Amino acid sequence: MFDARAAKALGEGDHLTVDGAPGLRLVATATARTWTYRYKSPVDGRMRQVKLGRWPAMGLPAALAAWERRKAERDAGGDPAAEKRAAAVEAKAEHYTVRRACADFLAAYKNQVAPKTYAEAERILTTDLVPIEDRVASSITRADAFDLIDGKREHPVQAGRVRQLLGAVWDRALDAGRLEPDVPNWWRLVLRGKLKSKGKKVKGKHTGVAKRVLNEPELALLIPWMPNFSRDVADALSLYLWTCCRGAEIVAMEAVEVTDEPDGLWWTVPKRKLKMRRLPLLTDLRVPLLGRAEQIVRRRLAVHPQGFLFPSRGKSGHIEQKALGVATWSHAPGCELRPEWVRPRLPVADFSPHDLRRTSRTLLASMGCPADLAEVVIGHLLPDDQGTYNRHQYDGERREWLTRLSAHLEAISAETRPTGR
Repeated sequence: MFDARAAKALGEGDHLTVDGAPGLRLVATATARTWTYRYKSPVDGRMRQVKLGRWPAMGLPAALAAWERRKAERDAGGDPAAEKRAAAVEAKAEHYTVRRACADFLAAYKNQVAPKTYAEAERILTTDLVPIEDRVASSITRADAFDLIDGKREHPVQAGRVRQLLGAVWDRALDAGRLEPDVPNWWRLVLRGKLKSKGKKVKGKHTGVAKRVLNEPELALLIPWMPNFSRDVADALSLYLWTCCRGAEIVAMEAVEVTDEPDGLWWTVPKRKLKMRRLPLLTDLRVPLLGRAEQIVRRRLAVHPQGFLFPSRGKSGHIEQKALGVATWSHAPGCELRPEWVRPRLPVADFSPHDLRRTSRTLLASMGCPADLAEVVIGHLLPDDQGTYNRHQYDGERREWLTRLSAHLEAISAETRPTGR
């Protein structure tokens, strides 16, 4: 017979059985007493256990009734524990919408990327998924995925980003067990390799995807013309050429990062500011400041001895990289923005600030700089195992080749006379 006093006295991990009810147990944990049915599965012969209810809320008569139902299911060839688990998963899946899957992904993604990258992902996963956001994630079909991505074909870069993000959302949901393992990740499969960019549009026409490099005659016109920009823009664009650094690194330069050392002026860009900062082998980038780069930085340090060298009242505290692109475009020969504004026009057409970094990398190659060393100069990691085993810092080589580059740029700019504002 079942003894209530014995049930109360059970220690953690102990259990009681009931005569005439094989497999029915009252199992004790640290905080509860639970009725369970323990049996051998007719499906695979393994021992299974299914919970029936808690004692004393479920008394012996109710426990026996529940046991009889589960035993009947087992005797009929069923597996009560597996069926209960499947029902729970199905009920859970019915409430796991696309919106919920995206929210789970973004919660984890926020601490993995820069705020700017996260903000763009959040915007895409909030505004671009309206047709499917309330759908159950597991119900999304291949056709659903195709229609959503194909509908953005006119903007292939954006379509590719949506596809990439949703693929990551589904990967995480599958890894976390929020989706069943047999749910396909259609986002990784549809239109793979078929979303090719046509390049930027100028006046409604695609200009192609070629990477622009300015030739020496164009540099001979551009460099003397740069004072026609504002001082901030002219200085930043010059630093693209003289340091080979990225715009995001240049506009965020801080006084504390610049040091006078025995061999000259150095700028140490912290790893946290670099584009590839999540790569474990990446270190702080050491950039020697030579020629015009040294002149620009020393002049700005005299005005801004603390904080950012390109300060702004904006949220970041420094001017934004996009301001350089806007300034370049607004002075372009074909720009029709604010036609009433009379301003000097660039002598070189169709280039962006980042093209200046690519131009200097190309000049290094034309000057005979070895390819691997040129990659180091512009802050790229060495390929394959070289980056793992070769931990040389290349300070001397950077200074040597940026010295040569500075002299070459000065020689180019001397080929034409500067124009007035």
